[in-house]
Amino acid sequence: MSNAFRAPPPAHQESPPLSSPERLVHLLSRVADKDREAFAELYEASVAKLFGTVLRILKQQAWANDVIQEVYVTIWQKAGRFESERASAITWMVTIARNAAIDELRKAPTRPTESDSILENWVTETPSAYDQRHQDETSTQLTLCLDELEESRQQMVRLAYLEGWSRAELASHFDQPVNTVKTWLHRALKQLKGCLGS
Repeated sequence: MSNAFRAPPPAHQESPPLSSPERLVHLLSRVADKDREAFAELYEASVAKLFGTVLRILKQQAWANDVIQEVYVTIWQKAGRFESERASAITWMVTIARNAAIDELRKAPTRPTESDSILENWVTETPSAYDQRHQDETSTQLTLCLDELEESRQQMVRLAYLEGWSRAELASHFDQPVNTVKTWLHRALKQLKGCLGS
């Protein structure tokens, strides 16, 4: 299986377009049957997106390179658990990538973290019973604070941090320059932090 892995494209390069959602579902189905050729195709179709998700959280390319390898091992092992009725294929894979990156941050708390890590931690795997009450309270507060944002800013924050959209994808979706999207996100996060801290 290791032969299917190739280094993800450098961060400065344009990411290739993703395959269609239907194609990704088909590839995951074949990967669930341990089809190595399909796995290689799935990797090529999704690595830019997943690597970008991991890199945005970890901020270090070498570290992200290590984690993305683990992400695809997990996808290989758990492809049979994917349910197309519950989420799109890319959302399912992005969630695995995000959770893996967040787990790495928890293991190495001295490494640099994103200033908006509270949003990343909001979307993790099911918490332990010990942490459930605290996470429920935090999620409720965060939801209330999100509701105070303008509707377009709410949507942008959710797409960026819950769906893993890149800044370029957001710029295209909202028909705005990338720098404008970055500014809007920065202001939205600042407002959220102020609300959460009050």
